[in-house]
Amino acid sequence: MFTSVLMIEKPLTSVDVEFVTTLHGDEPVSFVVLMQPRGDQDRLLRAIDDVALGELDEAVHEGEEPEGSAAQGPAELALQHSVQSLRDAGSKAVGHVVDDHPLDKLKGVVDEVDADEVIVLTAPHYVEEFFHRDWASRARHKVGVPVLKLFAHSE
Repeated sequence: MFTSVLMIEKPLTSVDVEFVTTLHGDEPVSFVVLMQPRGDQDRLLRAIDDVALGELDEAVHEGEEPEGSAAQGPAELALQHSVQSLRDAGSKAVGHVVDDHPLDKLKGVVDEVDADEVIVLTAPHYVEEFFHRDWASRARHKVGVPVLKLFAHSE
């Protein structure tokens, strides 16, 4: 069975689930989902990304994004939804909310489950991507398996 570690920052949509579960054709895939609460990321960078995408209303409301312990509940719900969606699509899936630095957790999980690949599924982060500080760019230097970066869909 092919094992993918899937890093996400928001719940998977049905389009996301279909996309990641069909990447390898008919080969069965097992997922370990790592959910990084969005509020734990840099608020200023998120606002700049929102402005770059023309989503000015989102930029204005970045300060309302839950952070710290307030982000844990929504992250757990998003993770449960995502894991169940993957299972409903016929894949094996487990998940963890990332409390610490996401790349440290990613490296540990990749080693622990002997993962075949990492899929980073996020919204565009133009500032971080430009400077190669986004998860996918940094993970490529850390995990020792192929890292695929995909952009999450909205429903």
